[in-house]
Amino acid sequence: MTITALKDEGKTMLSSVAIMIPAFNEGEVISQVISEIREACDFPIFVIDDASTDDTILKAKKAGANIIPLPAQLGAWGAMQTGLRYALRHGYDVVITMDADGQHEASALQDLLRPVSQGVADVSIGACTERGSFMRKFAWILMKKFSGLTLEDITSGLRVYNSKAIRELAGWRATLLDYQDIGVLLLLQSKGIKIADVKVPMQPRLNGKSRVFNSWMMVIYYMCQTLILGLSKRQLARRYHRPRVVG
Repeated sequence: MTITALKDEGKTMLSSVAIMIPAFNEGEVISQVISEIREACDFPIFVIDDASTDDTILKAKKAGANIIPLPAQLGAWGAMQTGLRYALRHGYDVVITMDADGQHEASALQDLLRPVSQGVADVSIGACTERGSFMRKFAWILMKKFSGLTLEDITSGLRVYNSKAIRELAGWRATLLDYQDIGVLLLLQSKGIKIADVKVPMQPRLNGKSRVFNSWMMVIYYMCQTLILGLSKRQLARRYHRPRVVG
């Protein structure tokens, strides 16, 4: 079944879907990434350019993407939140998020969309636990323990959000976050938003390197941030579930 056929099923809710790709200096690979997506589906593609200094905008336009340019560099999550707010303002019901480095396969979108289109989940995450180094896998174990999350791949940027999730992530609370990772998932979970894992294949990145898993220093920083978020979540849970004393 093609993605177009999936859209046409009566049980789907995919009346208006947009693909959002934050990009910073991805001129070497952005054309290939967009071309592969366009071969797989006909959803509009938006590249949120995070003040690139190379030809990312030019190549993305030439490949057929719409451009949302940022006047200053906001980072990956700031760029993504800009895209989510754009989608909310322009009436998109569902947003697919993908990385610009070529890791995510467009062929996986059909399976990724299904839990959201069928109303089983508000968010689906493309999970590939085979990817990455020992550093990444070790960090995943600790991050899951600290955060309390039980999802397979908590750092995957390949995701589908429905309108309920988009509204939450476009809000001011999400502005305080640094990454589209654990903080986002904890925020969504705290709002009762249903999240599903979908196993997908991923490729080695075609350009650049991981912003987190390129050094132990960054991993330690990220785990400290995760610990703070996890402890905050537990503190709030205790506060709001404390039994009342009557009389």
